[in-house]
Amino acid sequence: MSLSADPLARIVRWIHEADGLIVAAGAGMGVDSGLPDFRGSAGFWRAYPALGRAGLQFEEIANPAAFARDPALAWGFYGHRLALYRRTVPHRGFALLREIAAGLPGGAFVFTSNVDGQFQKAGFAEARIMEVHGSIHHLQCQRGCRAAVWSAGDFEPRLDEKACRLLGEPPRCPHCGGIARPNILMFGDWAWIPARTEAQETALVAWLGRMRRPVVIELGAGESVPTVRRFAESLGGRLVRINPQSEPSLPAGAVHLRCSALDGIATVHAALAGQR
Repeated sequence: MSLSADPLARIVRWIHEADGLIVAAGAGMGVDSGLPDFRGSAGFWRAYPALGRAGLQFEEIANPAAFARDPALAWGFYGHRLALYRRTVPHRGFALLREIAAGLPGGAFVFTSNVDGQFQKAGFAEARIMEVHGSIHHLQCQRGCRAAVWSAGDFEPRLDEKACRLLGEPPRCPHCGGIARPNILMFGDWAWIPARTEAQETALVAWLGRMRRPVVIELGAGESVPTVRRFAESLGGRLVRINPQSEPSLPAGAVHLRCSALDGIATVHAALAGQR
């Protein structure tokens, strides 16, 4: 990508002056790793044609009601995503972000709406990540019998991918024996157990309290579910927005790199390297 010298120089100066890096990441962060983008029904049904044939929208399957209605179908969708995320290799932008953060006294803290666990897989410290919508790599009871969240590491989904259905047994709650579901905040979800995310939020607030000159790099965050954007903007500091979509209006003082997450990170990393 090309960018005029002044905005890029401003980003470099911000990072040189920063004591910590806030990485605010939405779904666009995973596109360069080959993960599907579910924007719009056409994109979702292209990734899951069986759900398209059934006329099911993303909001209908990413919903606790789907587990009550047809757990084999719901786990067909989430089991496929779990297996996909487990085999996905994070793109090199993750490593470049870690290199940028390594030069700052406070390092980095990640705030993400993604449930894929890619930041942990890329080597970011578990204690420095807030997954605001939960994680597919953790489970909870569908009934919410207890406020318990546990690892999905022992669950290996067997799938009929064409039909988007789980072939084997779904994971079970170790307390009541009922069907377990991912510990993800879904649509229309009153049963999500937020304990794990709340602990992450406590750590984030404590880290932010120690930072005096943080810089925010926001990556692949859209307006349809604006959680990441609103968080990044709420910090009121130096914001670098990396997103391929046009931006009719930016927060005051923010810089927009109109490109993919990987291209934007690589541009910033190269500019920093050129200043050393």
